[in-house]
Amino acid sequence: MAVATFFAVHWVGSVFCQTFFLHRYGAHRMFEMRKGWERFFHLMTFLFQGSSYLDPRAYAILHREHHAFSDTERDPHAPKFFRTPFSMMWATKVRYEGYAARRVEPEPRFDGGVPEWPALDRLAQRWSTRLAFVAAYVGFYAAFATEAWMWALLPVHFVMGPVHGAIVNWAGHKYGYRNYDSDDESRNTLPVDFLTMGELFQNNHHRYGQAPNFAARWWEIDPCYQVIRLLARLRVVRLPANVQRMRWPEVTSAPAGAAAPRRAA
Repeated sequence: MAVATFFAVHWVGSVFCQTFFLHRYGAHRMFEMRKGWERFFHLMTFLFQGSSYLDPRAYAILHREHHAFSDTERDPHAPKFFRTPFSMMWATKVRYEGYAARRVEPEPRFDGGVPEWPALDRLAQRWSTRLAFVAAYVGFYAAFATEAWMWALLPVHFVMGPVHGAIVNWAGHKYGYRNYDSDDESRNTLPVDFLTMGELFQNNHHRYGQAPNFAARWWEIDPCYQVIRLLARLRVVRLPANVQRMRWPEVTSAPAGAAAPRRAA
């Protein structure tokens, strides 16, 4: 029971920090928050992602490139150019490390406007820090694993961030349905996406990249957006007025018999 709970908390915490802080806030700036709250969620991302922590600047650059070059040869992670999700994410890893270590400079239009905490980011990128998290995960399993099969979950903790990225970027551009016609291969994989907290509404997101609610139809549910709405009520974040008034564009590539779209915010 302890191992299952630990795995679930790590999965949900890591994927929430990735979609809420790195993706919707860092890469897209879909909402605003004060510096103190930004630092709080930056620290939470470090703690939850642990050994697979993703530098917000490097993540934002890759994601902005992904939108600009979606499903072309310049896309950092387009499934159509790779045989497996593992080869795709390995190529993404190499590109990410160039930006994270600042050995490679991106096009200026993809840089800037991201949350940065140099001291924390340097600490998080050290191999000693990553190995300390790995040791902590192993220690937890050594203390609480009661069945041999539980140990099969352990490696996922080591690379939790990239695992989430692989699921979203592979499945979200290969499997599922489309609400909107577009030049890329983006798809909505799950109509109720608790697995990645809304990230698998890729077709919706690619159609309108600044909408904080990734769910366009009444039967699509984006859990992360519900958290954003709560945080907005608590004044932890602020949704811009134009975003609050935004409505989803009319569906152009709907499944047969589907209902009309709903408001995005």
